[in-house]
Amino acid sequence: MATTMADLSLAAGQRDPMWSLEGCERIVIVGRTGSGKTTLARKLAESRGVPHVELDSLYFGPEFSTAPLEVLRERTTAALAGDRWVTDGNKRAVRDLIWPRADTIVWLDYSLGVSLWRLVRRARSRTAQLTAEAARTGRRSGLPRQLLAAARGVLTALRSHAGQRREYARLFAEPANQHLAVVRLRSPRATRDWLGRVTDKGGTE
Repeated sequence: MATTMADLSLAAGQRDPMWSLEGCERIVIVGRTGSGKTTLARKLAESRGVPHVELDSLYFGPEFSTAPLEVLRERTTAALAGDRWVTDGNKRAVRDLIWPRADTIVWLDYSLGVSLWRLVRRARSRTAQLTAEAARTGRRSGLPRQLLAAARGVLTALRSHAGQRREYARLFAEPANQHLAVVRLRSPRATRDWLGRVTDKGGTE
């Protein structure tokens, strides 16, 4: 039986994913760079026994190469063809493929300081890994790219801090998105509490 937009809108009004994920089958995790979207999505998908689709893994290839737009859209459509999944990412280029099929949005709306700290921590970890790999193999090609990616991530977080809040508030108010139930989490502690409540497990970074 086909699901209509009216059915989805009614379902959104009846669900409260802040307290329970009953009826939430297709969940999107969004938030600024460095907010921990992928970590949360992976743990949530595992607890629910559903596929985790990481949009960055569909977009980025070896040595930070990127997929052409048409390839990204094809991969996204195929990866999210199922009835139950958790995905993470903010990519505007495929939002029109994801949000109409989703029923729940989890928004990690953390402070800029939290995002920047996590970006620095992630960059240090990846740089250490690449440095160790370079020492072992004699190849250092990945390190400059990693440093560039880290700098890009910080700049993205700085630029998107206020703009993303305005954009998401506007998007959630649009008629086309009224079928989405939205959970807005303002801190890592709020996210840990929420994950523990809806999965009886908890534990996110």
